[in-house]
Amino acid sequence: MNIIPPVILASKSPRRQELLRLMDIDFRVVLKEVDESFPDGLTPTEVALHIARKKAEAFDETVGDEVVLTADTIVCIDGLILGKPETRAHAIEMLQMLSGRVHQVITGVCLLYKGRYNNFYDLTEVLFRKLSDAEISNYVDKYQPLDKAGSYGIQELIGLIGIERIEGSYTNVVGLPTQKVYAQLRSLSK
Repeated sequence: MNIIPPVILASKSPRRQELLRLMDIDFRVVLKEVDESFPDGLTPTEVALHIARKKAEAFDETVGDEVVLTADTIVCIDGLILGKPETRAHAIEMLQMLSGRVHQVITGVCLLYKGRYNNFYDLTEVLFRKLSDAEISNYVDKYQPLDKAGSYGIQELIGLIGIERIEGSYTNVVGLPTQKVYAQLRSLSK
């Protein structure tokens, strides 16, 4: 007997897909177009939760016995949300802003199961050492992080050479707080 219902992962993120595979969770990917705008005045945590919920709402509430799992990861520093960079120059600018400082990575998650929404989040603090302009440019040119919030992937070169310390979940920074997701998925089958 499976302790976790089958999952529909509403994300094209290869990192989220890999994390679910590593967790031995049965899932399939289904994508829907969603407007990821949000109202003014929300805190960074509220933004991540709002967007994750909007992604789940794009699915029919009658998806059977599957769980729709949606997530939104944001990076913020000094209350400023750093989304996905639009250009190479924008990616470099973001990494220069993060260099030598602590920032927060927040992932909002929404589970839609049998017509009910379960929203939760995780927050991790990340400290980058002071990065040189050459290290930043090399990373951006080699890894093209335009699909990553805050312009970086912790599991890539910049994370391996630049991150001095994290407080909280490593997998949250990758894009999915796996321990919390697993616990919430298990609770659905009870």
